[in-house]
Amino acid sequence: MNPYIPILVIGALGLGFGVFSVVAATLTGPKRYNRAKAAAYECGIEPSPQAQGGGRFPVKYFLTAMLFIIFDIEIVFLYPWAVSFNQLGLFGLVEMVLFIGTVFVAYAYVWRRGGLEWD
Repeated sequence: MNPYIPILVIGALGLGFGVFSVVAATLTGPKRYNRAKAAAYECGIEPSPQAQGGGRFPVKYFLTAMLFIIFDIEIVFLYPWAVSFNQLGLFGLVEMVLFIGTVFVAYAYVWRRGGLEWD
């Protein structure tokens, strides 16, 4: 249990900071709300009740978000691999080449389909 104590302490500190921030904002924040403060802010554009075009939202935003998540996950796997590169040997190198190859195939597919181009 001793190796997990620092992790639990950091988790408790993070949770405590989150709870403290929410409580402090509730206690010290403004109590007078008006229509302008309650309205959604959209970069100076008057907010509309539904999206233009009958409520449809462009899918390109979601594709961009998914690409970001894919490359974020790649980075999450590359850091531990880089740290323990010497201990993994040839097996670790082959596995990482396969992983990066898979991500590259997805990247090439999206690129060829025009997912990285904005109109």
